[in-house]
Amino acid sequence: MKIYLIALLQFICTASFTQPVNPKNVFIITTDGLRWQEVFNGADEKIITDVDFVKDTMLTKEMFWAESPEERRKKLMPFFWSILANRGQLHGNRKFSNKVNVSNPYKISYPGYNEILTGYADPLVITNKPNNNKNENLLEYLNKQPAYKDDVVAFSSWNVFPYILNEKRSGLPVNSGYELVKEQGPVFDMINEVQDSVSQKEATRYDLLTFLHTKEYIQQHHPKIMMLSLGETDEFGHKGQYDQYLQQVKNVDNMIAELWYLVQTDPFYKDNTIFMITTDHGRGSKPSKWYSHSMLVKGASETWLAMIGPGINPLGEMKSNTQIWQKQIAATLAKLLEQKFEANHPVATSFQLPESAYSKQMSLVTLGFSLDFLYSSKGLMAVIILFLLVKLYRKRSAIKLQQ
Repeated sequence: MKIYLIALLQFICTASFTQPVNPKNVFIITTDGLRWQEVFNGADEKIITDVDFVKDTMLTKEMFWAESPEERRKKLMPFFWSILANRGQLHGNRKFSNKVNVSNPYKISYPGYNEILTGYADPLVITNKPNNNKNENLLEYLNKQPAYKDDVVAFSSWNVFPYILNEKRSGLPVNSGYELVKEQGPVFDMINEVQDSVSQKEATRYDLLTFLHTKEYIQQHHPKIMMLSLGETDEFGHKGQYDQYLQQVKNVDNMIAELWYLVQTDPFYKDNTIFMITTDHGRGSKPSKWYSHSMLVKGASETWLAMIGPGINPLGEMKSNTQIWQKQIAATLAKLLEQKFEANHPVATSFQLPESAYSKQMSLVTLGFSLDFLYSSKGLMAVIILFLLVKLYRKRSAIKLQQ
């Protein structure tokens, strides 16, 4: 009898280990093209006083300027530099050689979001064209797992997300751009009414509309896995409107703060929800090029990452000489959920969750020994130069043999 009881207890323990009784929830939040410089230093002194990028320099300085980077960043992003800095982690301050980078060489949105969500810097994902993504993503993988089945949803301001997530193949519910809200209710009806009233509908919906839809959906349906992708930071960046860009950064911080308060006051989410916050690409590091990003723009591969929730040590701003790649985010999230993300393509390994603000990543990938270097602009140039040198060497060797 004792043998049967022991066997039964072992079975129960094994079952509870392999499938958590209360699986964690994850909110993936992105804001398009937000530079690490503003996240960690606040407003840039050279840009904020440039009349080419700011309509009213005096008023904008009054709103966002302070003498120290610490004061400026808290003025711009108060939630990040109070709650997140005290209870979570912020990666990517290059002042401490703490680096987060895209692996793809293109440094634009579709390749960036593909890398975040699939864990694969696909060299064939080159443009922002709305083509269905052949790469399987983390959200559709989780949607197939018993713990998260039919509890995965995505919202985005940019209307290309149904293609990035391949809504047709994955079956994921994705609301993007000015797509009408399908849910019923007074708030959803109001959102549709406002969307209809927008006369010039561009590729990116107003972030506030995306956020309101997301918040109402969360309150009514309680999804376990949610992606919210905001886009207006990139829109104002491309327009070269630094004052509007800063205002939108502050709006994004407020929206994330509101979501965090919502989950911490909801028993379904409280103390059981991870926020993973990042961006799809950087922008020019030079003040004269801050608005631009592409494979030829210096600084466009430099990003950042913020995390808060169960399993994330409250270390604040990371100050170690560390390298995290954007492609590692998917596997890291899966690991936090006690899942192993597998797909129809290679998936990068997770990064090591630090034990202190000075912890270093100790792996071949984070030390820089990554095949993704070959896909970068520098890597491609190095391969071309090596090829030409080998060709020249062989040519000279052939001439000597003939002599």
